[in-house]
Amino acid sequence: MPLILTPGQFHHRAEFYHQLAQLTSAGIGVIPALEQIRRSPPAASFRQPLGHFLAELANGRTLSQSMQHGDWLPAFDTALIDAGERSGRLDGCFRLLADYYNDRARTTKMVISQLIYPVGLVHFAVFIFLIVLPFASPFGSTHFSDSLPWLFFRAALVLSPLYAGVVLMIYALQSKHGEQWRSRIESVLRPIPILGKARQYLALSRLAAALEALISAGVNVIDAWNLAATASGSPAFRLAVAAWKPQLIAGRTPAELVRACPLFPETFDNLYASGEISGKLDETLRRLYTYYQEEGTNKLQAFATWTPRLIYLVIVLCIAYFIVQFYTGYFNQIGSLTNF
Repeated sequence: MPLILTPGQFHHRAEFYHQLAQLTSAGIGVIPALEQIRRSPPAASFRQPLGHFLAELANGRTLSQSMQHGDWLPAFDTALIDAGERSGRLDGCFRLLADYYNDRARTTKMVISQLIYPVGLVHFAVFIFLIVLPFASPFGSTHFSDSLPWLFFRAALVLSPLYAGVVLMIYALQSKHGEQWRSRIESVLRPIPILGKARQYLALSRLAAALEALISAGVNVIDAWNLAATASGSPAFRLAVAAWKPQLIAGRTPAELVRACPLFPETFDNLYASGEISGKLDETLRRLYTYYQEEGTNKLQAFATWTPRLIYLVIVLCIAYFIVQFYTGYFNQIGSLTNF
């Protein structure tokens, strides 16, 4: 897996799952489908991992077991594929993954496009205030510290922490990391307005989709909940559900445990309980998937829209501050020369 995933790579991953969904829903087996995609993959980099998957499948492994080798796929991708295999609904899981990566590609592209102007403004401000004005100032000295190469070096020193911070942030948010890393990132992002709820809702949508597929396929409730929680991609949900096993064995219902768990919103609690009582849990879980998918996507898009605007506002305020500071120093120098 690349160090950092770009919108184009998310789009390629979405196209890969979209093709798998189309082929498997048309009745083509997984192995012929992978062979067909390998001949004409969404990106050339897909050929090597697809060849590895096909070799593992030829050795008798399941699709999810084959995809767990290496780090080409995140853990929740393989967990969702495992749920699809157990439920016999691989095509539905592939569609879910295609939608997920399409959303990530669209959101990432939106954030990048809206950050272009603020980033350009930062570089323009650094160029003006740290290079042009000090070099062109009539009150500047002829020391080495005021030479043009040194001014460029000083501007680079100012910008380098920003570059490093952005790269580290993007790398930290990649889904390829282990569960312990993702758990820490999740705990950091959870309190952030809009973004925390968006991530929680999207995890709930994946959990509901996987749980519906597993329960409809006759998987027992303990295994179904554990697999669905893993497929959600949220370490918090996985750990919380894993702790339910003794209570489920003792006779408590999932609805009771969902209600007692603070990670699940009231809407999820109520609808799941009503579906469990009415015997229409599969229909209820489909509704929960649709609701939380739409709500999570809307919140994520709102965050992606407003965050660059807030960054732009901060940059404008910083530029205004530097302008005031520059002219204050400029007029102070004029006043000192006049008094002299």
